[in-house]
Amino acid sequence: MKNIFWSLCIVVSVSFLWNNAFADVVKPAETTTKVCVDVKDKAGKPIKDAKGVVKQNCKEMKVHKKLEGTPVPVKK
Repeated sequence: MKNIFWSLCIVVSVSFLWNNAFADVVKPAETTTKVCVDVKDKAGKPIKDAKGVVKQNCKEMKVHKKLEGTPVPVKK
């Protein structure tokens, strides 16, 4: 019984290490995009700084690769 338990532990650990070693190869790469939005006051007018440039809030967003599948068959 102990031999079966330890052999199962070894198989599980090797499969876990194998999957993590090639995880980057299988998954599509995620890219980041910088998105900026103008800052507005309560009246809806853009806020400008001392130089006269409109202030912006910028954030980085992840862009996921869109996966394509097969179309769903139509029932007749």
